[in-house]
Amino acid sequence: MQLIIFSGVQASGKSSFYLLNLHHSHLRINLDMLKTRHRENLIFEACLASQAKCVIDNTNPSKADRARYIERAQAAGFEVICYFFETDLNSALERNRHRTGKANIPEVGVRATYKRLEQPSLDEGFEAIFKVKIVGNGEFLVKPI
Repeated sequence: MQLIIFSGVQASGKSSFYLLNLHHSHLRINLDMLKTRHRENLIFEACLASQAKCVIDNTNPSKADRARYIERAQAAGFEVICYFFETDLNSALERNRHRTGKANIPEVGVRATYKRLEQPSLDEGFEAIFKVKIVGNGEFLVKPI
């Protein structure tokens, strides 16, 4: 039983990393796809009840954003891990410019998330934290913090 929480600004590689590395083993919970917190909560609760491995693929920039999942997952006996997607603002904005349709986030939204971004720490309740950086097209460098 494992919960992975992604944390990082838009266009920092979170969804791409999931598709390349975790889609075979973990259910993806993504607010952009589910559209409402109510739907997200229903899926999350179902994962906890069924003891399914899952990934929260949202920006989760602050400690408070991540806390909504950690406590409930720990109470259900889950191992909770964080993947922190580190990127500089200009690189994220550049990658975002290449997105089309709804995937392209208004620049003000990316900047607002970047301002709220707090690096995760073990005292939040994580058993492990990994820093993830984009190092090439479809390639990531993952290091434990």
